[in-house]
Amino acid sequence: MNFVALDFETANHQRHSACSVALTIVKNSRIVDHYYTLIKPETEFFWRNIQVHGIHPEDVRHAPSFARVWEDIKPCFKENKLIVAHNLPFDRGVLQGTLDYYQIEQPHFQTLCTVQSSRKLLTELPNHKLNTVSAHLGIKLENHHHALDDSNASAEILLYLENHFGTDPLKKLVKHI
Repeated sequence: MNFVALDFETANHQRHSACSVALTIVKNSRIVDHYYTLIKPETEFFWRNIQVHGIHPEDVRHAPSFARVWEDIKPCFKENKLIVAHNLPFDRGVLQGTLDYYQIEQPHFQTLCTVQSSRKLLTELPNHKLNTVSAHLGIKLENHHHALDDSNASAEILLYLENHFGTDPLKKLVKHI
């Protein structure tokens, strides 16, 4: 499989408040590259979000804006590319909300949610949170809610599912946006 696993962390509940992003690049069913950066959002931080991910306003003081980051990551978001995330509706919403905020044209690409695919294929689990699925599969997740660790875990989950169940049940879950 070829795909990009995506994860955002946000400064608050607003969809345009991305404060970090990570991409894990998978080619021929192998992780071949990573991208991670902090992002300086044009919004305030909420204490609860800081508590979850540990990113503070001073950490992003000199970080690039999302508009600048987009120039680096935009090639991953093409019509023939598959974007994967654990709880995809959240990460897709952050991407769409941030692009709207900066008045950047929305890309079209394929998507697959590893929460949805793990629910379908790993029915024995009590829940399908990233840390639960990772622990069950023996996937290392040292820093849950660090965007790079989360995107890596999401990529590893999909690779496990591909290896154990094949691509046919996964292809049925791919959506085009």
